[in-house]
Amino acid sequence: MARFSGLTVLVTGATGGFGRRAAERFAAEGARLVLSDLDPARLEETASAIDAETAVLAGNIADENLSKELVALAEKRFGGLDIALNNAGIVHDMMKLPNIASDDARKVIEVDLLGVFYALKHQLPSMERRFRAEGKRSAIVNIASVAGIAGAPRLSVYAAAKHGVVGLTRSAAAEYATKGVRVNAVCPSFARTTMVEKSLPAAEEDRKASEAELVRGVPMRRLAEVDEIVEVILFAASPENGFMTGQTLAADGGITSI
Repeated sequence: MARFSGLTVLVTGATGGFGRRAAERFAAEGARLVLSDLDPARLEETASAIDAETAVLAGNIADENLSKELVALAEKRFGGLDIALNNAGIVHDMMKLPNIASDDARKVIEVDLLGVFYALKHQLPSMERRFRAEGKRSAIVNIASVAGIAGAPRLSVYAAAKHGVVGLTRSAAAEYATKGVRVNAVCPSFARTTMVEKSLPAAEEDRKASEAELVRGVPMRRLAEVDEIVEVILFAASPENGFMTGQTLAADGGITSI
């Protein structure tokens, strides 16, 4: 039987990078999907391209109401939420800390940290209620970053936000360990996502030089492929992985080994 057969999976940031590929992989293994992202048109296109029973709701994860409404949608359409992938996030331009605009810093904190806080605030009680009523166990996977478990020069505010996600993950895991909910974080380094690709120069020679600079501190000396990170996400979410909670899974090409 497929790992996620009959389970309802919520994915934020569902239209690109890790989110879309994770949604495709969850669906391929039998899941029903609740998908969310900022752009309604792209969200509808993503949902229509995936062969699964799907509900969608567009919005900004920095708005707490979106998280509340996504949980309500999962409960109304599918009877509850089994897995949540809190993936939506942004990053500021790479620069030294004093040069980061305060408005940009605030936006990163609101999306990357408070967005996960709002998600957990509404997902956890729903999952606990279902566990008490039906004995059904649930899992939450937060997308943090290797920048959430190590310093990240020129990405200081992003690193601060992702350190916060790790803190929320560990704290929520401890609070809900006896309430049927596992909470873990996946911490990738740079991967070949749309976000990273857009940050690279258009000219091929400049692009190669910029990519080499990105992976200079990665022992494997390359970007991660999206599927490599999604494989870790599925492992963290799998019902078969029932005794792991509060962990930060670094998929970082060896960065945190040195």
